[in-house]
Amino acid sequence: MGRNTGPKWKLSRREGMDLFSRGAHGARGKSPLAKRDYPPGVHAQSRRKISEYGIRLREKQKLKRIYGVREHQFQRYFKRAERMKGNTGENLLNLLERRLDSAIVTSGFALTIAQSRQLVAHGHFTVNGRKVDIASFQVRPGDEIKPRDKENTKQIVSQNVELNKGGFVPEWLDANADTMAIKVVSLPQRNDFPFPIQEQLIVELCSK
Repeated sequence: MGRNTGPKWKLSRREGMDLFSRGAHGARGKSPLAKRDYPPGVHAQSRRKISEYGIRLREKQKLKRIYGVREHQFQRYFKRAERMKGNTGENLLNLLERRLDSAIVTSGFALTIAQSRQLVAHGHFTVNGRKVDIASFQVRPGDEIKPRDKENTKQIVSQNVELNKGGFVPEWLDANADTMAIKVVSLPQRNDFPFPIQEQLIVELCSK
C-alpha cells in the first residue's frame, strides 16, 4: 500500500488543523498553523468559496490523513461501518480508533500515528502476549497491549510516555506507564474521538 512521504505540515495546513499530533505532544507549540493558518500554495489566500461537495470531500480527506489510510482501505472501513448496527458515521470512527496503531498513539506510547505504525510494523508490540505487526489490527475490550520485552523497545516507549506525560487518555483505554501496558477497557465512544470531524458529511458523500 502506498503512503504519503511528503511534508506532513502541508497536509495540516491544507485541512486547517493539526492532523498528526495528539495529547500533550500536539500541544507543545510546534504547529506552524499559528503563523500560517491558510492552505499551502502561491494563490492559497485568494481561492474561491468551497462548494458543498468540496466541504464533504475535505472532511473525508481529514479523516483519511488522521489515520494514514488510503482510499481503498477507507472504503472498506466505510462499507463495514454501514453493515454494523447503529450510526454509520460513529461506527466508522469506532473502527478507525480501534486500529492497533491508533490505540497505541492515543495511549501516549507513541508520538504520532506514523511512529506508532512503524513500531507495530517492526514488531515492537504484543497483544495478549502475542506479537502483532499489523497496524490495522482491531483491538477489543479485554485486550492487553504491551511493548515487547526488549531493551531498545522499552527505551523508545518509555521516552514517548515521558514526552506525553499529562496528555489526555480516553476512558476506553487504561494506560499504565509503570507497567508499560495498555488495557482496552471498552469500545470507544463518539466523545472519545479527539478531532473536530463532522462524520455525517462523510456519510453523505460516501453513500452516493
